[in-house]
Amino acid sequence: MKGPDTAIAIEYLDSPVGFLKIVVCGESLRQLDFVSSRTEPETPTAYTERVKLQLEEYFRGTRQSFQLSLAPEGTPFQKAVWEKLIEIPYANLISYKDLALKLGDMKKIRAVGSANGRNPITIIIPCHRVIGNDKNLIGYSGGLHIKRWLIDHENAGMQNTLFG
Repeated sequence: MKGPDTAIAIEYLDSPVGFLKIVVCGESLRQLDFVSSRTEPETPTAYTERVKLQLEEYFRGTRQSFQLSLAPEGTPFQKAVWEKLIEIPYANLISYKDLALKLGDMKKIRAVGSANGRNPITIIIPCHRVIGNDKNLIGYSGGLHIKRWLIDHENAGMQNTLFG
């Protein structure tokens, strides 16, 4: 993940899970959020187009990882959680407890959940791949129906050990 750049550009993508707002700063993705509509003028750049292309490939099922520079804003702890989220392989799931253990302290499970919920770059930083300790879907900024859609989309044609 990179630090902040100066030039901000905004573009929207009408995806299978609704409108996504793409915010880039220079050559780094700063934000990817679910929105109900286009609320700001679009200022497309070569980099917003690159983000859109990779997202479109993901939704078509031809991309399993993203090659983008990320610059989410957050606390050092939040950024550490988001870095661990990026390590979760495509079509795999992890519990909040296991994510806390990967960060070295199971006692931070609530803090991990909070950081996961504040993820500013949905889908690309795959917070949808984190589930409850009881293997149930819990919490997602886009709604549980979108979390389920993303998990099902990634698991199309694959065997998932947690949701088989």
